[in-house]
This record gives sequence, C-alpha cells and structure tokens, in this order.
Amino acid sequence: MTAVDERGVAEFFAGFEPPEGLKVELLRGEIVMMASPDLVHNRIVTNLMDQIPRQRWERLQTQDVDIVDEASEPVPDLVVLEAGAGPDSGRLLPSRTITLVVEVVSKTSVDRDYGVKRLIYAAGEVPAYLIVDPIMAQCVLYSEPVGRGEGADYQVQRTTRFGAPLPLELLDVVLDTTEFGTYKGVKPHRYP
Repeated sequence: MTAVDERGVAEFFAGFEPPEGLKVELLRGEIVMMASPDLVHNRIVTNLMDQIPRQRWERLQTQDVDIVDEASEPVPDLVVLEAGAGPDSGRLLPSRTITLVVEVVSKTSVDRDYGVKRLIYAAGEVPAYLIVDPIMAQCVLYSEPVGRGEGADYQVQRTTRFGAPLPLELLDVVLDTTEFGTYKGVKPHRYP
C-alpha cells in the first residue's frame, strides 16, 4: 500500500467525478461524500437567499471554494460575496473574495460543520461563517478569523435561537429566523 500525501489527494479530487446525486467535498485531505439534502435543509437555504438583497450581494449555492494553503475544497450550502467580487468563471471561488459562508446542519454533518469546516473557513480568512442548525433550532455565527492553517479559528461566536432576529452586520441585514424548520426525531448534539 502506498501513502498518498494531501497534494496527491487534491490532484485526484480535481479529476474525480462523483456519482449522480452526491455532494462531494475535500476537507483537509479527506474526500467526503454526502447524500442529497432534506427538504428542511433546502427550504432554509432558499429562505436565507430571499433575505439577502441580490442587488448588492451575490448568493451562490453549492459553490466549490478554494482555500489557500489548504488541501480543502469545501462546498458550502450558501456563499455570499459582494456583487462583482468573484471571478467571471471557473469551478473554484477564492475564499478571500467571500464575505459569508453558510452551512445548514444535516443529520450526518454536525461534527464537520461545527468542527473542521469552521477551522477551514477561518484558515481561508472568510470573515463570517453561519451555521444554521435545524437539529437544535439555532443559528451560530462565527466571525473575526485569526491564525493560519490548523491553528486558525474564529474569535467571536454568537448563538441565536430560531424565532429571534439574527443581525448580520457584514451584510447590513437582519435575518428573520421564524420560518426556519427543524428535523423531527433527531437526537440532540453537544455543539457549539
């Protein structure tokens, strides 16, 4: 058996064609495949997009993100950047052009969303990372990234329960979370 370094995995990932209906990400050298999301998940993403004004902000779903100096190409549920800030074409969106990334927690993504993805987005200097959690009926907003590589993280964490307004100062928007749905019959977790 031959050891493959993170660069080799990244090269393999660049040419990898996932099976139909699967979302695939590269997270610190690990290829992660996920099934299509739940309706609750998709409705939350649509609700978020509707609340972020498209005249000023570009809102992209399932866009591959390039994190400099990381063997990572996460695919957030929603990416928000100033209109005109990103490249005109290409598969990868540079993390430094992004203002906000959003992940809606699924039944199987809890650890990744609260753990490794938080650290990856901080390493990519994404100013704000919003986790919308239909298991715990809460939103967790991380901001002010610091550090580099595996030592990166966010300095500020703010939790808002579903039903309460959620200010996103970087976007000059206050989100209405009253219509965010929740998963039924899912065991609570220990995050954040």
